[in-house]
Amino acid sequence: MLYQSTRDVNAKKIEGSAAIKQGLANDGGLFVPESIPTLTEDEILSLCRDSYPVRAAKVLSKFLTDYTYEELLADCEKAYSAENFEGGCAPLAKVRDGLYSLELWHGPTSAFKDMALQIMPRLLSRALVKNDEKRTSLILVATSGDTGKAALEGYRDVDGVKIMVYYPVDGVSRVQKLQMATQEGSNVNVCAIRGNFDDAQNGVKAIFGNTDAAKKLDGAGVFLSSANSINWGRLAPQIVYYISAYCDLLSEGKIKLGDKVNYCVPTGNFGNIFAAYLAKLMGLPVGKLICASNTNNVLTDFLRTGEYNRNRKFHLTMSPSMDILISSNLERLLYFTAGSEKTAEYMASLKENGAYRISPELLEKINETFIGYYADEAETAATIKATFKDNGYLADTHTSVALCCADKYIADTNDTTPMVVASTASPYKFAADVLKSLSGEKPTDDLEALELLSKLTNTVITKPLRGLAKRKVNFTDVIDKEEMLQKVYDFAK
Repeated sequence: MLYQSTRDVNAKKIEGSAAIKQGLANDGGLFVPESIPTLTEDEILSLCRDSYPVRAAKVLSKFLTDYTYEELLADCEKAYSAENFEGGCAPLAKVRDGLYSLELWHGPTSAFKDMALQIMPRLLSRALVKNDEKRTSLILVATSGDTGKAALEGYRDVDGVKIMVYYPVDGVSRVQKLQMATQEGSNVNVCAIRGNFDDAQNGVKAIFGNTDAAKKLDGAGVFLSSANSINWGRLAPQIVYYISAYCDLLSEGKIKLGDKVNYCVPTGNFGNIFAAYLAKLMGLPVGKLICASNTNNVLTDFLRTGEYNRNRKFHLTMSPSMDILISSNLERLLYFTAGSEKTAEYMASLKENGAYRISPELLEKINETFIGYYADEAETAATIKATFKDNGYLADTHTSVALCCADKYIADTNDTTPMVVASTASPYKFAADVLKSLSGEKPTDDLEALELLSKLTNTVITKPLRGLAKRKVNFTDVIDKEEMLQKVYDFAK
């Protein structure tokens, strides 16, 4: 399986390991497989009998053909061990009849990013060897909260790798900030920037596209790579849990083989829901993909009107991992539906004007699978409260956005297809807002909220978040976005 850029199908195609090592294509596009492997009904039945690590190895082996199955299985068994995922890998929890929560947050940082970022560093380490790379790989990450900590934890003390994480200083929760600031490891660095997530993400992209910076870093024996979902090594592992959820529903007798399942995914960068789309392209019986947004509803508007326009007010919400106006992985969907030439045009327009519009015909094609909904702050809070009161299920702020949007979709369509909601974070990751949604009062101390939420709901604080206040703070830098490149130079020394 070879990989090509979303913006130029005539550019040189490379192996999967090279795409993971490189991160972005030379023309600024994202790497995509030249074809989509198939998933047969017999294979789905076989996967039902497998553990999650085996499921992951089998699915990844279809995309990463320059890795052996034995290599992938060894890495998956380590990444998805019981030690790393004490609560299980992507277990399904019933919310109510026909509605299920795919809990992706039982890993070492209590967020869904662990599902990819526990395996990705292992894939990169092998990629460096396979491509005879002697330089140090410097991972650059822009995070709206969860990716940063998951990447730091995944890449901590990995040989041949350094990792630099940027986050918006006022755009993450205190718990998220402390998780990153207390990170340990000899090869890690964390820095806040004055600005929002898009500023951080654009800054990272600009560094990747800076040829002078690449030459300077190369002289220091360093090259850049990415752990964001723009990197194929981050996206491919996310395909697995949608297939795994279908297998679990099948094994539990909730569906029959061939029955369709709808997925509702809270997303800002479009990577998580795009992974579900890839599973559908492989042959997984997927009905509708509901794209759930918060008040930063640029994706909802795009899926309703065909216009993508980031020239709008940016909102800081209680679901900060979705506070994004530039959804990078939407580029991959455009490639698969419109082709590389049109995709390049759209991306050029986005860069120059902050907007682009697709044709009605293309929008109709996309709407065959995707539909967009959003939940505002009041609706998100009300959903947290109602879901706990009516169903006894405690959801975080992002999951509640998806639950609210799933309910809106069902009310609008009367679609009785089983619905799986991607639950992307532990409720304790955003304990203060969850507590306020339940009780009407928000504590002044976000860390105190952990204990208060536990007492109110009679639930247990997620293990990775216990004792957070007692950990040593190792990173305190706050810089302007214009200083990001210099920070890279300083760290690369």
